[in-house]
Amino acid sequence: MALRWNAQRGVVIIPKSTHRERMEENFGIWDFRLSEEEMAAIGALDLGRSEIIDHSTAETAKFLNGWKIHD
Repeated sequence: MALRWNAQRGVVIIPKSTHRERMEENFGIWDFRLSEEEMAAIGALDLGRSEIIDHSTAETAKFLNGWKIHD
């Protein structure tokens, strides 16, 4: 539903999966449209910020810059 919600709002979506079943599910978002009520209900869940990580703090920047991603 989240992919459909974003696509229906005109947001470019780039889903990523290596699992065939999930890829097939992702293609399925074009088979239906969410109603205005459904769109509003999903939109009301948006907190306007990430629940996982706060990208606006210096602590987060230091933490992310500490990751070694290659040799």
